[in-house]
Amino acid sequence: METPITLADWLAHCERLHPTAIDMGLERVRTVAQRMAIRFDCPVITVAGTNGKGSTCAMLESILGQAGYRTGLFTSPHLVHFEERLRLLGESVNATDLVAGFAAVERARTLNDQVVSLSYFEFSMLAIFDVMMRSGLDVVILEVGLGGRLDSTNIIDTDCAIITSIDLDHMELLGSDRESIGREKAGIMRTGRPAIVSDPMPPQSVLDYALEVGADLWKVGRDFNVAGDPQQWGWAGRGRRYSGLAYPALRGANQLVNAGGVLAALTALRERLPITAQAVRNGFAFVELPGRFQIIPGQPTLVLDVAHNPHSVAALAANLDAMGFFPTTHAVFGAMADKDLAPMLAKVSPMLDRWYFTDLPTPRAARGVDLLEQWQAQNTRKDTSGAAFANPMQALQAAIDAADPTDRIVVFGSFYTVGGVLAQGVPRLFAKHLNS
Repeated sequence: METPITLADWLAHCERLHPTAIDMGLERVRTVAQRMAIRFDCPVITVAGTNGKGSTCAMLESILGQAGYRTGLFTSPHLVHFEERLRLLGESVNATDLVAGFAAVERARTLNDQVVSLSYFEFSMLAIFDVMMRSGLDVVILEVGLGGRLDSTNIIDTDCAIITSIDLDHMELLGSDRESIGREKAGIMRTGRPAIVSDPMPPQSVLDYALEVGADLWKVGRDFNVAGDPQQWGWAGRGRRYSGLAYPALRGANQLVNAGGVLAALTALRERLPITAQAVRNGFAFVELPGRFQIIPGQPTLVLDVAHNPHSVAALAANLDAMGFFPTTHAVFGAMADKDLAPMLAKVSPMLDRWYFTDLPTPRAARGVDLLEQWQAQNTRKDTSGAAFANPMQALQAAIDAADPTDRIVVFGSFYTVGGVLAQGVPRLFAKHLNS
């Protein structure tokens, strides 16, 4: 095999190595990590959950960065560029640094001809960990990719676990109900370490696992509380209180739940990572996270959201409802074939008037025509329409062509859907009616 040179070469190499895209288990990735001597000499915060992981990680990064700490954030998947998966001091990593990390993984993976097969996620995660180790970080934030107990990130013993909201997703891998899924997510907890549960109604399995392993459980409503009015909010828990806080810059009613968990984690780690109240205020004020109920002003208004399971789509529907009146809402939607589509459509269909279903550039995705058929089978509205398109940009352009300046266009579903309309930068929309 010729040695890969560019980041694109390495990513293509990773995609060819392993027979399955998702291979739950830690033995192989742990073997290679041990050969690489992967370890972090700073506090590690690991975030698992069904929804809210990305927002939680972004808030942690923002606040800790405002406090002056050198932060490293591993997250997945990416929207447009692979480099988004590693943020160092708030910025996407340089591709050159990643190439060195991939080369280090390959050397360890093939050491003494004792070759270990790694999946794309495992290989790329270890490359990112290698870069993080060499970056002189003060704190590492890890977003779990899938589940928790058997996710590759769990080779690292976290100093603080955060479990965000839990709902039904990836049931073929994690279990058929919230209790089973919760047990998998809880697998990131460690004995004697803080375990923050920000889900207001967590599965009992999460609480039971914390007790079983002897984690220091922080449960919302018991160990910390969040309260707010239309202008401001506050947090209280275990000897610390924040009051008069401005709402996080991330939009959506569910962000206060995530923010509460963030402050619990930072309070639990305050002896190792002390922060000021001003860092908290600035961190919430300046946090950014593309593709999470991201509203882009224009005519029409554009909304981007990677809602791709029933729980997150329900949150999207509530957030759309809170935006006020728009004559017509156009929806660009693409999703993986294994998603539970019926409840997703049921939750959001009352808010959406024109549908533009799209193919996505991955074998796991449902075809746009298949999504259209499933929508038609359950649609009861006479005043709506749908069509299928080859890619997200074609679907978006069709929506723009059909929209009036006062309408809105919602692009949601898979990361590939939102990423597809961001590939050339953030679109600024001007309906054709404005040019006539």
